[in-house]
Amino acid sequence: MTKKASPSGGLDGIIAGESKISTVGLGFGLNYRGYNIEDLAKYACFEEVAYLLLIGELPNPEELAAFRKRVNSNRTIPPALKAVIELMPKSSHPMEVTRTITSFLGVIEPESAENDQLKIAIRLIAVLGPSICYWYHFSNFGRRIVENTLPTDSIAANFMKLLLQKDEIDPIAERTMDVSLILYAEHDFNASTFAARVTVSTKSDFYSAIVSGIGALRGNLHGGANEAAQQFLEKIQSVEEAEKILDESYAKKKLIMGFGHRIYKKQDPRSGIIKEYSKKLTEHGPFPNKLLFQVSEYIENRMIKEKNKHTNLDFYSASAYHQLGIPTYLFTPIFVISRTTGWAAHIFEQREYKKIIRPVSEYVGPQPREYVPLNKRKKPEARL
Repeated sequence: MTKKASPSGGLDGIIAGESKISTVGLGFGLNYRGYNIEDLAKYACFEEVAYLLLIGELPNPEELAAFRKRVNSNRTIPPALKAVIELMPKSSHPMEVTRTITSFLGVIEPESAENDQLKIAIRLIAVLGPSICYWYHFSNFGRRIVENTLPTDSIAANFMKLLLQKDEIDPIAERTMDVSLILYAEHDFNASTFAARVTVSTKSDFYSAIVSGIGALRGNLHGGANEAAQQFLEKIQSVEEAEKILDESYAKKKLIMGFGHRIYKKQDPRSGIIKEYSKKLTEHGPFPNKLLFQVSEYIENRMIKEKNKHTNLDFYSASAYHQLGIPTYLFTPIFVISRTTGWAAHIFEQREYKKIIRPVSEYVGPQPREYVPLNKRKKPEARL
C-alpha cells in the first residue's frame, strides 16, 4: 500500500523509488553500495569512493591508478570557460558560480555519444574544484591561477593547493578534506539527488540534471547548512558567550543549524567522523582554532542533553573547513564537488528505468464551483 504524504508537504517516509546506491537510516548505518561509511572514511580515499559510486565496485590498484590519471587529465579549464568565469562579479554567490560553470560546460562540451555520461561525470568531478578556485582568486585578487598541480595530487590536495596557493599541504589538512569529500558524496534520495533524478527522468541531458541538483543544494536546509552553522559559530567569542546565545536562542525558539536530521533520529553516523578531524586540526592543522571547537562541543553537549538534538554532518564540517582556511562561502561548492559523484550514480540509475517521475498530489482545495461572469462578481475586501 502506498503511504500517504504528510500534510507538511515534506514527503516524510514516502518511498519514491528503488536504488542500489546507498542506505540511509535502515538500522545498519550509512552504506555506499554496501560498504559502511566508517570503513570508507577510515581506509579509502575519495577517488576510490568516486569510482565505487560511478562504476559500482571498489577499484583494484591498477583501476585506481587509471582513474586518478583520467581525473588529472580533466582538470584543465577551457579558455572559453575561463573567460566566462572572469565576467562573474565578486558579489556573485559561489553556488551561482558553480551552477554557471556546470551549465556553460554543457554548452561547450555537450553530452553526446562520444562525450557520454561517465566522461562528463569524471570531467565535472575533476574540473569543478579548479574552476571554483579560479573564480575565487580572480574575483578577489585579480590573479589567474594555473589549475593543474602535481599529476599525483588527489582531488583534495589539488583543491587545497589551488585555494591556498601553496606547493605543499599539511597531511592532516589533505586527509581532512579527503574524508569530508567521502562523507558528502552520497545520501540516498535527498532533495538535490531527487531533483537531479526528476530532471533526468524527463530524458533531459546530464548537465541539466546536475544543475537541478546544485539549485536544490544551495538552500540552508540542505547544502547551505554548513555555511549557516559557521556563520552562527564565528560570532561567539567564548564558552560563556555561547551559553548566553544558546539561552537566547532557546527563548526565541530559533533554529540552531547543524542539528537534527530528517532521516537520523539520533546521531548522524558521519558527524562523529568529521568531529574527530576537526579536533585533530586544533592541534596539528594549518589554521588551528581551539576556541571554535570548544564552543562547538559546548553547544553540542547542551543540545543533546536539553533538546535531545544531535549534530549532523554539517555542524563539525563548519569548524573543520574553517580550520583548513576555507572561506565560509565556499563550503557549499565543496559539497557540490563531492556530491556530483552521488548525483552521477543516481542519474545513471534513473536512466535505466526509462520512465518519468511524475507523482500526484492529494487535492485539498475548494470543491467544484460555478463560474461567475466578471461583471457579476461581488467586490470583496482587498486581496492584493
